Amino acid sequence: MLDKPASIATTPGSARRPMLPFPQGDQARDSLAGFLAAIRQRRATFLAVLILVPLCTWLTLRQIAPLYTATGSLIYEPSGYNVRELQSILREDPTTESMMSSQAEILQSLHIAEIVAQRGALFDDPEFAPAGRPPSGLTSLIVGLPGLLGMDSDSPAEEQVYGPILDPERDATLGRVRNRLHAAPVRFSHVVEVTFTAESPLVAAAAVNNAMDAYIKDQYAAKHRMVEAATGFLHTQKADLTSEVHRIEEAIAAYRGRYGMSQGMHAAIGNEQVTNLTEDLNKAQIELATASARLDAARGNAGAQAQAAVAPSVVQLRTQLEQLAGRVQAQRSRFGPAYPDVQGLARQYADGERALKAEIVRVVAATDADQHAAAERVASLQRLLTQAKAAEQSADRAQIGLNALDRDLAAARGQLQAVLDRVQQTTQQAAIESSEAHEISQAIPPDRPSSPRVVPIMAASVAAAVFLGLVLIYALHLADATLHSGDELRALTGVPCLALIPQVGKRALGHLRIHDYAARRPLTAFAEQIRSLRAGVSLDIDHPQVIAITAARPAEGKSLLALSLGRSAQLGGERVLAIECDVRQASFRYRLDGHDGPGLTEVLRGAAEWRDTLQDDPITGMKFIAAGKPAADILALFLSDEMRQLLAEAREQFDLILLDSPPVEAMTESRIAAALADATLLCVRWHSTPTQTLLRAMEVLHDAHAKIIGTVLTRVDPRVHLRSGFADAGVYHRRYRAYFRG
Repeated sequence: MLDKPASIATTPGSARRPMLPFPQGDQARDSLAGFLAAIRQRRATFLAVLILVPLCTWLTLRQIAPLYTATGSLIYEPSGYNVRELQSILREDPTTESMMSSQAEILQSLHIAEIVAQRGALFDDPEFAPAGRPPSGLTSLIVGLPGLLGMDSDSPAEEQVYGPILDPERDATLGRVRNRLHAAPVRFSHVVEVTFTAESPLVAAAAVNNAMDAYIKDQYAAKHRMVEAATGFLHTQKADLTSEVHRIEEAIAAYRGRYGMSQGMHAAIGNEQVTNLTEDLNKAQIELATASARLDAARGNAGAQAQAAVAPSVVQLRTQLEQLAGRVQAQRSRFGPAYPDVQGLARQYADGERALKAEIVRVVAATDADQHAAAERVASLQRLLTQAKAAEQSADRAQIGLNALDRDLAAARGQLQAVLDRVQQTTQQAAIESSEAHEISQAIPPDRPSSPRVVPIMAASVAAAVFLGLVLIYALHLADATLHSGDELRALTGVPCLALIPQVGKRALGHLRIHDYAARRPLTAFAEQIRSLRAGVSLDIDHPQVIAITAARPAEGKSLLALSLGRSAQLGGERVLAIECDVRQASFRYRLDGHDGPGLTEVLRGAAEWRDTLQDDPITGMKFIAAGKPAADILALFLSDEMRQLLAEAREQFDLILLDSPPVEAMTESRIAAALADATLLCVRWHSTPTQTLLRAMEVLHDAHAKIIGTVLTRVDPRVHLRSGFADAGVYHRRYRAYFRG
């Protein structure tokens, strides 16, 4: 930032008085108000950036070919499979975000891009085929440059290449198509959006539809191939299982033939025969036991009841015999043994006994025969049962192998039936098979381009222009070390800014010269600021009579200010003498139409009397002394007594003496002139003089014990200064135009 001078010089011989602190001006420039003032001051720059950036953006957009983006949507919904054997072949992963991203990558793969390029004839489209583009001027120049320079040479014959051949143009087209083709899954859904960008809306829409169609058909073809592979696998299993069933059936038939085993209803004869023989044996054994019991009873080996049970005929005869015995006993007891009836009954009793014995003999013989028959039958049945059990055991041993073959046959038939059922299911599913993805929204040709997006880009360019304009103004504001108003000048130097001398344009000057403007146009703002300067000088408490007018650098307007101030005072009735102390850059004779003759240097050398060097201003009558001829002893001349004597004598004849001093920074005589004068006016060029240079000049004048009563801001641009918003710029407002004329 700007340096802050500690103090400023006072009148010669007096104590130094402190200068006003600079931080007020520093804070004002670094504040928001200072930045807003900088914006107002440089609003032309801001408006230029605000116009140029969008204009350049718009011109650039006009040079860019518009691109159209078509959008289509498809939904990915994997179908389920009921056939268990297909799970390993047609396994479906759950539809997750990664699955949808994978499908999007497939959609924008090089394979799909190639199909899109083939269907849309993009290999011949100049937008995508580099060979179809007309060569640019630079490319044509580079290609034709060897011919223009005579460097053409016969190209060698192309050798035959074996193996794959690169096709850069085709690869470049595929790369461009793939870069323009984009697919992205819609979050939290099974929908994939497909977009394609092209210069033609029809090409963009057709490319999107071709990409979705190719993807769906590829999905269906891949799924169909997998179903066919699964069907073939099942048919192979079917053939293998059918052969296995036939083989097992043949093995069972051969086994039955080898072991003489029957099938169907005859298969259970062995078991039934054993059962029947067992039952018959039990019955025969019961009959044998019964016959043996009867035989024993008949032989008298059992009790009466058993004997009674031998045969009904024996029981009947015995009953009759017992009755007859009872009658014989009764008659004998009654009539005696000799009684004829008793004897007759005795004879009947004897006949009955003989008949009973004969019957018992017959019954015993019959029972014995029955017992022998039952015993033989039991033995026969036992032999048959033993043979049947042996045959059954042999059949059981043979049945083990047959059962194993039957189980294998049943398993093979079960597998064959399952495969047949699944073949039928697969065939039915293949008949209704569809792609896992289908379109839900086809792409239509867009009616407005997607790129360049004119409205957002222009809005962004305007925003960027505003930002760049503010940044540029801020950078210029920080880099600008010059002064822009009397307030800044006053805050920096600590002395009042007595006037703001406006820059007069060529149109306002007309045929006048700038140094004649204040005298010829006394009612202008320029002349009014000169009068304001004169009033400020006159109101100084010391009422200075000799005033040195200097500047920090050349071209600050000090000579013009000295002449304009002198002429204005002369027109105001004062006696004014203007002495040109800037010997090395003398201009009074040219500007005031003076004549050649002795000047200040000749007076200081004693070669001429100062009164003889006086010349009159043809416009106002102001007296002036020209610089004279420059010499190497200029400093010594200003330090001589002649200079002090000249000023002392001039004080007696003139009311105001103006010393046009050279710039302070480079010319030493300016310090002498400022020290000899009653007061010093320092000219500061508006928006040009660096603050460091100004502060350095004030330090030099301070070291020379010069009294700086004020500063003057010269060459102010009224329009720019008015836009800056500074308080002292109000004098240039249009409301004051009625006060200024000419």
